[in-house]
Amino acid sequence: MPHERETSTVARSRPDLRADCGDCFALCCVALPFTASADFAVDKEAGRPCANLREDFRCGIHARLRREGFSGCTVFDCFGAGQKVSRITFGGRDWRRDPRTARRMFAVFPIVRQLHELMWYLADALERPRARPLHGDLRRALEDVDRLTRGSAEELAELDVAEVRHRVDELLLRTSARVRAAVPGRRRNHRRADLVGAGLRGADLRGADLRGAWLIAADLGGADLRTADLIGADFRDADLRGADLTGSLFLTQAQLNAARGDERTRLPAGFTRPAHWASSAHGRG
Repeated sequence: MPHERETSTVARSRPDLRADCGDCFALCCVALPFTASADFAVDKEAGRPCANLREDFRCGIHARLRREGFSGCTVFDCFGAGQKVSRITFGGRDWRRDPRTARRMFAVFPIVRQLHELMWYLADALERPRARPLHGDLRRALEDVDRLTRGSAEELAELDVAEVRHRVDELLLRTSARVRAAVPGRRRNHRRADLVGAGLRGADLRGADLRGAWLIAADLGGADLRTADLIGADFRDADLRGADLTGSLFLTQAQLNAARGDERTRLPAGFTRPAHWASSAHGRG
């Protein structure tokens, strides 16, 4: 069927959009706040290093984050923004040896992270054959956003990210419509829908619009999500065991990391099967 040929290899073709923690000054462990919850064992304010952060910028409990109550850390993805801010924006000057950079670095990191996420989606769109009429506009948008990420810390701090996101989103919506139009039959519209805990086992969601849908703890076991638009969908604790996500639009590794799956879950090329899925193959992980 034509929609089955739609796929994405962004994870392999754009290594600059994948986090390289070894080339970053642990910005996600310092710049961002988190609140004690099911995802984080403690509260931490923005700009304060996590208590588990070592002097070498490595996590002291990396191998047991989930067991220690920090599953939120295993889900987060900076899309490569961490190493760009560390090595390009601030030229390799880390916030410990040069404390004067700290405040600006921590403020810039979430901005670049948002821009890199947009670049991920644009790169995905550029790999869709059915979006070829839009490739010129998509390529220019990708180049424009990439250029913005290479601005100075001062330029980045003044950037209107919401306006950039709005421009990019218009292109992504048009891409989504073109790709999903190839799916035969009725395509479900669940944009921003509250599907928390929904029973969608075995559902035919090919070409569905699931943008921004709340799918927390939803049962999607064996569901067909080929060519579904998944941008912004919340898959925390969703059951994806046996589901087919090949060719799904705008999927991210973070979404997979937040969900539960198994060896039967079909993933697009270039994505990594989360390690914790092995423990959830026969129950809740």
